[in-house]
Amino acid sequence: MYLKSIALFNYKNFSEADFEFDDKINCFVGKNGVGKTNVLDAIYHLAYGKSYFNPLAVQNIKHGEEFFVIDGTFEIKGRTEQIVCSLKKSQKKILKRNGKLYEKFSDHIGLIPLVIISPADRDLIVEGSETRRKFMDTVISQSDSNYLQQLIQYQKILQQRNALLKYFALNHVFENDTLSIYNEQLHELGHAIFEKRKHFLAEFIPIFNQHHQAVTGSEESVQLVYESQLHEKGLLQLLEENLAKDRIVYYTTTGIHKDDLSFEIDGFPIKKFGSQGQQKSFLIALKLAQFEFIKKQCGEKPVLLFDDIFDKLDENRVSKIVAMVNNDEFGQLFISDTHPERTENIVKMTHQSYKIFNL
Repeated sequence: MYLKSIALFNYKNFSEADFEFDDKINCFVGKNGVGKTNVLDAIYHLAYGKSYFNPLAVQNIKHGEEFFVIDGTFEIKGRTEQIVCSLKKSQKKILKRNGKLYEKFSDHIGLIPLVIISPADRDLIVEGSETRRKFMDTVISQSDSNYLQQLIQYQKILQQRNALLKYFALNHVFENDTLSIYNEQLHELGHAIFEKRKHFLAEFIPIFNQHHQAVTGSEESVQLVYESQLHEKGLLQLLEENLAKDRIVYYTTTGIHKDDLSFEIDGFPIKKFGSQGQQKSFLIALKLAQFEFIKKQCGEKPVLLFDDIFDKLDENRVSKIVAMVNNDEFGQLFISDTHPERTENIVKMTHQSYKIFNL
């Protein structure tokens, strides 16, 4: 599977741009601000129907314009697939496959397995639990569409329960029978999601440990720890025990939407006790493990985007990545870098076909 070409219209800083890609390595080089990362984000957009860097879709429209269009052509399992993502101001975003409109964006997830490694990944360490839950959910959803539907349904019922709690408070009423219906539904979906997250991490953690050791070349002890209230009690019991608190704050304070993934080094949070180098290695290992897991589950090598990471890696880590490329562990690669000579030297070491785009 690989991306053959992409056309951008009014996307971020591009008025109009076309790229024809190599099926192995593609590099975007140029000074900061020329749009290297924006091309990578457009490719990400085609896989996930959204930006990796900007959650506000309308802000991806070029300043002063009314719409954007991203048009990509992929080779997937011997077939040509055209994916088009577009947005017009004040309208809903549109996603099409071979000219046919997706009714639900979630139906598209998994068609184009893709992993991005970027300096923005540091948010996984420094931001709140929602960022790390999103990471878990993104990886699992690439190969389990049923999981994604369960998540969507859980969020919908959670919002309804929260709206009901608010209604009770504002109108000084309480209907336990109505609330119980939402509790039962959250319990059933929450338990299924919890079990799938547990199962995922049981498979994922050994892959992560293996990649961390390969990236660092050390026996440094790192841990991924799944934190969930459901380890101790069923969700139904938790909802009942926390009802008084929920009624005071108008929202549901317990459930799988509070889960977290703790990143640790030698048993301590890497956010506080890990050096910048240790945090960097941790994140690269995490993303390489994501790549490996998706490849195993989907039976396809995901498209891999390296956003400005050679600036952040020493020669030892770069050589390890080059070795992985040479061992044919990766499929199609997209790289952004500010140093054309460095980029060319690195890709030449891989002995693979490549294209360099000077922006």
